[in-house]
Amino acid sequence: MIVREAIRRTSESLQSAGVESARVEAEWLLAHVLGLPRMHLFLEKSRELAAVEIRSLDLLVRRREKREPLQHILGTAEFCGRVFTVNRNVLIPRPETELLAELAETAWRAVGKAGGGRVLDFGTGSGCLAITLALELPEAEIHALDISPDALVVARANASSLGAKDRVAFHFGDGFNALPQGLRFGLIVTNPPYIPSAEIETLQPEVRDFDPAQALDGGADGLDFYRRLADQAPTRLVPGGQLVAEFGEGQGPDLRALFSGKGWTVEAVLPDDTGRDRMLHATRP
Repeated sequence: MIVREAIRRTSESLQSAGVESARVEAEWLLAHVLGLPRMHLFLEKSRELAAVEIRSLDLLVRRREKREPLQHILGTAEFCGRVFTVNRNVLIPRPETELLAELAETAWRAVGKAGGGRVLDFGTGSGCLAITLALELPEAEIHALDISPDALVVARANASSLGAKDRVAFHFGDGFNALPQGLRFGLIVTNPPYIPSAEIETLQPEVRDFDPAQALDGGADGLDFYRRLADQAPTRLVPGGQLVAEFGEGQGPDLRALFSGKGWTVEAVLPDDTGRDRMLHATRP
């Protein structure tokens, strides 16, 4: 079997399994097996595959047919132009969260040296936000917090591989009490769990069955973590400190009301690239 035929056959198998972008994912799987950049497959389209390569590809295809995420199979995901290790212990970084990273950079520059230039990534997961900010904001002091020790293993590995090992201070624990007493920040950035509990079963299999439930479930209405942030984050922000947060579809009005009701100044509720409200930007009361 040659490369061109392997891509065609794999595409058909993935499409039959309900996988979106089957052709592109077929190319990613084959490139992974061959140890090539995906775009080089075109140059190798007439290459004959060895038997061991065909067997390896078939094993990966079977995993993807069961709707295991492509990123888990490859072991990596791209975020803001960098490659992060991912597995079942962390959320796969989503493209819309790159907009949150951009908003955080803008907010930090507005805050300046407030809070010693410190930034907290609340619920860091893979570390994609904290590490991106550490690399893009060399003057900032970055802290990252997560309740999952397994997630922190992944985040620390990513920090090391991406050259940010000494730029991010990782903290383990449940909420702000896990941080050193008296530590204050100029900016908190967060992509917390925001899926309403009853909706988790309706999610795509790649999310429902493979993402950590702890990182998805936001309680009955999806807003449990935002209530916690609205109440507790001011104790960890300096005067004028800011919070930027990602949220789910349709939650914008409720979050604006929630934070305004707690005395926060809501600077903006901002859309993602599809025009859906996706990010909250607020200043400490």
